[in-house]
Amino acid sequence: MNARAFLVRGLLAGLIAGLAAFLVANVVGEPHVESAIALEEAGAATASDGHSHSHDEDEVFEVSRTNQSTWGLLTGSLAIGVALGGLVSLVAAGTLGRLGRLLPGQSTALVALIGFVSVALVPFLKYPATPPAVGSGDTIGDRTALYFGFLLLSVAAAALATYAACRLRSRIGTFGGVVLGAAAYLVVVVVAALVFAPVNELGDFPADTLWSFRLSSVLTLATLWGVLGVALTGLVIRLYAQESAVAQRRELAASL
Repeated sequence: MNARAFLVRGLLAGLIAGLAAFLVANVVGEPHVESAIALEEAGAATASDGHSHSHDEDEVFEVSRTNQSTWGLLTGSLAIGVALGGLVSLVAAGTLGRLGRLLPGQSTALVALIGFVSVALVPFLKYPATPPAVGSGDTIGDRTALYFGFLLLSVAAAALATYAACRLRSRIGTFGGVVLGAAAYLVVVVVAALVFAPVNELGDFPADTLWSFRLSSVLTLATLWGVLGVALTGLVIRLYAQESAVAQRRELAASL
């Protein structure tokens, strides 16, 4: 089982996960995006009331919302799914045999789970997604830097905690190593969450719309990572079974 075999299966699993994420985002998320855009346009119309615009200013090319919510969303979801699948598969290949006595399928599932928690869930809890009408354009650079800074710290903490758990396993057992590793990760991210600056630019945005938007966002993330993890794990298990069968046949032929 080499990295190339993992990568091919990761790209395929990512394609499937991207399609599933698109379906969830389109059905569950897009109605709330439409509501947020309607609120933004209503606010902009109120702010510009009594002002006129020239004909040239109005002739600015824009991608229609129909294309954004269909082909644009599908393209983005598939691209992210394939890229994420390739990355997770390479990490799974690199950690093969280094996570205790786990079989390839088990270690792949663990890598996907750790990835979901450290890359998607924990950063989302600190800096949750916001609708289009929320946030100032002047602070987008600072908000992006804070999010990716916290994400990198979360991933690094998860990697170090996993390494520590594997090292402690031989001394205090699997259960103790996992508990201490998870506790160390929680301590790091909780302290980081308190240290990193908060972002609060909601203003008077409706709470129910915000809640629905964020719930649909985390459901989309969970779908992407969940389908990716299940699909990639299944493909790796099948690959391992095939290679094991080939190895057994070779051993039998050599013994004759």
